[in-house]
Amino acid sequence: MLYYLFTYLRDAFHLTGAGVFNYITFRAAMAIILSLVISMMMGKRLISFLQRKQIGETVRDLGLQGEAAKKGTPTMGGLIIIAAILIPTLLFARVLNVYIVLMLVSTVWLGLVGFLDDYIKVFKKNKEGLAGRFKILGQVGLGIIVGATMYYNNHVVISREVTGTYNGVLNAAEKSEPGRFMRKDETGKERNYVNVRTATTTIPFVKTHELRYEKIAEIFGEKYVAYTTPLIYILFVIFIIVAVSNGANITDGVDGLATGVSAIIGVCLGVFAYVSGNYLFAGYLNIMDIPNLGELSIFIGAFIGACIGFLWYNAYPAQVFMGDTGSLALGGIIASLAIIVRKELLIPIICGVFLVENISVMLQVWYFKRTKKKFGEGRRIFLMAPLHHHYQKKGYHEAKIVTRFWIIGIMLAVMSIVTLKLQ
Repeated sequence: MLYYLFTYLRDAFHLTGAGVFNYITFRAAMAIILSLVISMMMGKRLISFLQRKQIGETVRDLGLQGEAAKKGTPTMGGLIIIAAILIPTLLFARVLNVYIVLMLVSTVWLGLVGFLDDYIKVFKKNKEGLAGRFKILGQVGLGIIVGATMYYNNHVVISREVTGTYNGVLNAAEKSEPGRFMRKDETGKERNYVNVRTATTTIPFVKTHELRYEKIAEIFGEKYVAYTTPLIYILFVIFIIVAVSNGANITDGVDGLATGVSAIIGVCLGVFAYVSGNYLFAGYLNIMDIPNLGELSIFIGAFIGACIGFLWYNAYPAQVFMGDTGSLALGGIIASLAIIVRKELLIPIICGVFLVENISVMLQVWYFKRTKKKFGEGRRIFLMAPLHHHYQKKGYHEAKIVTRFWIIGIMLAVMSIVTLKLQ
């Protein structure tokens, strides 16, 4: 909103300094600062409120070191994260941008699903919380919204240079939006571009690094491509959102783990959004040029600031837990961002910590059921799943587990960013 206000003041009254709001880097920096302030100020007040209302965590007896001390710790702290994301984004971003709208919807949507789960646990005294099928239904609903918007919205486009190798004759699945236009490259030379609407993603570590979803749809026959491509794309988006949001939810088991890993992932996705949204960087790196994507830097800045600010209270020993209100929202945000910047095939690397945590649970359940059927008693691969509890059982202090998982997250983020040049 401030962007539109200062743009009006600049144009109508020639206000000195108002033009600074045209710079994405300035607005992203302001979003980071404001989100930090909001999360740290709001955090203290919300913790006091939750303590007064005795809204605390119910801890199951898992035989883990230090779990008794966590009993009664305020939960539903994800409200802090959501507020610290939404307020700076609404103030500093161009809120009519399709990608900003999509991310605001993603944040609120899964935040509400998580809030319902926490509300049932805390106020209804039901340890199971929201039934699993309703959580999945909420995740699937968001997947349909994100997938359909990315596929059908006329403002979701990619810029293609019209050259000898791309002569302006569009693929059948590409729609020109709105026609040709000229740009200057880093040398000042004018080049011809066209915006196209296409369901395309990035293949990491491959020279021809783009994959069009209609190529997958051709498996079902070329004459059905127009019908099967959107279905395949939306189903894939749903799978990603369900997997990543559940991965974040499972990872949120020790103090500061999910929050810190999410902040690291946010930095990585922020780099992708900024370079793909800037046609000069996109041209230099030979990556997708996605118009208006740079605006996401403001949202991502608020996201990173909110996570770091929340860590002030969530780091060991935690004064507040985010609950499903926070963990489901964080996972949904990360999944939606990866889809929007067209890096969904990089998710196994970017979200490697979430992936390993998810796999450890699935392997544990599968092996337990298999051995119970075979030997009459269930056996385990890990001392406890998810993986961070396995290391707790082995006697590692949770602060050490969290720090090492953060280090792994940083390594994976760097590896992901390096793919910009490894083609």
